[in-house]
Amino acid sequence: MVAIRLRRSVRRWEYWLIGCAVGVAALLALHSLVPNHLGRLGSALETFLPWLGVAVPLLACLALIRRSVWGLLACLLPTVAWLWLFAGLWVPSGSYDLSVVQHNVADDNSDPAGTARALLATRAELVAVEELTPAARPSYEGVLSASHPYRAVHGTVGLWSAYPLSDVRAVDIRPASFPDGWQRGLRATVAAPDGEIAVYVVHLPSIRLGAGGFASAARDESAGLLGARIADEPADRLLVVGDFNGTVQDRGLDPVTSQLTAPGSGFAFSWPAALPVARIDQVLGRGVEVTEVSALDATGSDHLPVVGRVRLG
Repeated sequence: MVAIRLRRSVRRWEYWLIGCAVGVAALLALHSLVPNHLGRLGSALETFLPWLGVAVPLLACLALIRRSVWGLLACLLPTVAWLWLFAGLWVPSGSYDLSVVQHNVADDNSDPAGTARALLATRAELVAVEELTPAARPSYEGVLSASHPYRAVHGTVGLWSAYPLSDVRAVDIRPASFPDGWQRGLRATVAAPDGEIAVYVVHLPSIRLGAGGFASAARDESAGLLGARIADEPADRLLVVGDFNGTVQDRGLDPVTSQLTAPGSGFAFSWPAALPVARIDQVLGRGVEVTEVSALDATGSDHLPVVGRVRLG
């Protein structure tokens, strides 16, 4: 009688283990089907989607402890789903023609000159920043002007370039409920040696996680405005960089990300700087290939800088 009960207990444990593995695999493979109308649960899941992979070794360890062959086999499902989504990000990138470093430098950064020097050390031809304050702007100009003499600044976003800039103008991504002084987008044409490229520098509204769920309505509205501008952009080669306050998997950014390609290599988790868990700072392209992104060491900001390598040909 005791043996029968033990076998039943083991069987129930295996069912639980297999169910968890299948559930993780389903969330990975079918994340777009998770509804977003309740607290924007889908966007919240997609923000931290790569971290579902942590469940695989945990479940595998449980299967080994219980000596469950079926449990181990079930762990193959989330493993395959995770690799299908993210394995390509481990593959080293190839050559590139242009590099861009993008950074939310934080409006309360106590060492803007030190942050500027860290960005300069990347030797990127383009330097894009967000949360640029009038008080900090001279520090960035003082460090960057010699090597990046061409600049464009609008509101709290800026672009320093080693190559001439033209057709500089504001990009209005302000949600309707935000004040007129909220200015977080610009566009410029960069005269790179291999041909002109349009560059957008943007900073979408922040999101908040509270009792009501994932508060991203303003961010999503701003993404819609940006997506409309990108759709009307006539340039054949386009880079869109900045703090998106969302990952490329987040469906709230679909108006933008559906028109652009994400980097082919690199996780580059950029936020929060103290313990990065998501890349919300993006380097995306159209008509160009962003071959790789990588995150740098922390500066005086709560974000890490992100460097993108771009192939123009």
